[in-house]
Amino acid sequence: MEPMRPVAVRCLVLALLCLQLGEGMVRIPLRKGRSMREVMREKGVPEAFLKNLKGDPGRRYQLINAVAYELHNYLDSFYFGEISIGTPPQNFLVLFDTGSSNLWVPSTYCQTPGCTNHARFKSSLSSTFSDISVTYTLSYGFSDMSVEFGYDTIQNIVITNQEFGLSLDEPSRLFYYLDFDGILGMAYPGVGISGYDTLMLNMLQQNQLTEPTFSFYYSRNATYSYGREVILGGVDNQLYSRELLWAPVVQKLHWKIGIEEFSIGLSATGWCGQDCHGIVDTGTFLLTIPGFMSAFLQALGVEESEYGYVVSCSNVPNMPTLYFAISGAQLSLPPSVYVLNNNSICTVGVESTYVSSASSQPLWILGNIFLRQYYSTFDITNNRVGFALSA
Repeated sequence: MEPMRPVAVRCLVLALLCLQLGEGMVRIPLRKGRSMREVMREKGVPEAFLKNLKGDPGRRYQLINAVAYELHNYLDSFYFGEISIGTPPQNFLVLFDTGSSNLWVPSTYCQTPGCTNHARFKSSLSSTFSDISVTYTLSYGFSDMSVEFGYDTIQNIVITNQEFGLSLDEPSRLFYYLDFDGILGMAYPGVGISGYDTLMLNMLQQNQLTEPTFSFYYSRNATYSYGREVILGGVDNQLYSRELLWAPVVQKLHWKIGIEEFSIGLSATGWCGQDCHGIVDTGTFLLTIPGFMSAFLQALGVEESEYGYVVSCSNVPNMPTLYFAISGAQLSLPPSVYVLNNNSICTVGVESTYVSSASSQPLWILGNIFLRQYYSTFDITNNRVGFALSA
């Protein structure tokens, strides 16, 4: 018998990794990447440059005549997984991002260092690729990125004629340092480029989903090779304890839910006196606080330093638990979850935003810090997000 060629072996491994839970249900393993800050420090990028990278993570939710991303959101750690596009498959590491809606990957059309440092899609090698010859601009705040749209098969998710963007240029200033190649958006279609279906919508239309849901499970002790998984088409009740708590979506653009109160320890802050909104965003790592950062840090007894909001690692067990009142229940974040330990330097995993919700309510971003504590499931048909304590 002829031995398997390396390409065939790689395709088999990828197929095994994307385990089918049943017809119309796929789970894709996730890895935890290094933060862009870590990579840039390793490459000798001056600290002065890093300090100037601060932005407002809430800017990505301001829809003003453009599909906007805020690359500042990717400066910290993140979770990504592998997808395969085309026939034969070409493999890419993508961020599964509930804060955006489009799928894009680098392409051989792009020759900037931000592209050539990553896997690039070569359309001429895929027998199932169709070119739309339409270009769009994605705004990243400090710079723009152009993509040309095409159609192709996503092999490991088993979906045909999926629209996706092929980058024509990428700003090298920061893209060069990303551990992942592209982004797979999982927000509502209204966030993305008009006229193109999201991957989840296409899966529904092609009857590829057992249930109109997808879910995330993040390991609290994630590594580059083990971050846990995203499940398309259902949930795995072995990955969480207790019942799912459902929160209705208040605006069908991002996965935005209501937050009734926020407490530090046993003390309600009153910051959500007329309700707050929170966006459940897998494309943001930290917990983002709307305009109350000074009071929050004071309540925790924390001051900012060049490494962030540093605390004594030995004092972490004595810090208060944070509570979010959502759908009438108290969802807790203990200090062991919201404090990050990086080489014995402990920092509070928060950042601030001054962007309010469209209805002027304070806007929180419930990023990966929150989602490491809670298994999350996104119900497309019933427009709701479910949370349960991760197993």
